[in-house]
Amino acid sequence: MGNLKVYAIDGIVPVVHPSAYVHPSAVLIGDVIVGEGCYVGPCASLRGDFGRLILERGANVQDTCVMHGFPGTDTVVEEDGHVGHGAVLHGCRVGRNALIGMNAVIMDNVVIGEESIVAASAFVRAGVEIPPRVLVAGMPAKVVRELTADEVRWKGEGTATYQDLTRRCRATMVETTPLSAVEPDRKRIHMPDVVPLVALKKKED
Repeated sequence: MGNLKVYAIDGIVPVVHPSAYVHPSAVLIGDVIVGEGCYVGPCASLRGDFGRLILERGANVQDTCVMHGFPGTDTVVEEDGHVGHGAVLHGCRVGRNALIGMNAVIMDNVVIGEESIVAASAFVRAGVEIPPRVLVAGMPAKVVRELTADEVRWKGEGTATYQDLTRRCRATMVETTPLSAVEPDRKRIHMPDVVPLVALKKKED
């Protein structure tokens, strides 16, 4: 994990646990704490120049996500939290094993209950408290229904794939130059156990 874009401000230096993976194009500024086994994706911005940002054990914050908060606040992704591509977290708390969908926006003083799922592109207004194990969707976001046990299990499996990705990145990701042509019998990344939720639902029908 050489050449990380990590910046101190006002003498406060980001903390990255040795078992975490932070992509070199991500930016960490100031009061940022990245915990054990966390994944921070390409071009994510964790800007702890006002409030504190915390990723607890096993959490992931994917590519182009933004974390920020007002002075005196903590913006937290709790253990096994899962933040999808392009989401924005501002001064909020994402509960244990919760999922924030792609391009969702979670505003100040929001608390997302543990094991809840916030749908892609949802907007969760400031100060809203979301209960545990529910699906939240819309602009503004509202509780749609309780989650099924299968959906909670699917979420946990998805997060486990990102925890495995942390280990894969640490073990095998290297900067390189592109090939000029596709090789014969080009290898594919083989992950047969990873299925999207829509495919899981089709299997059940």
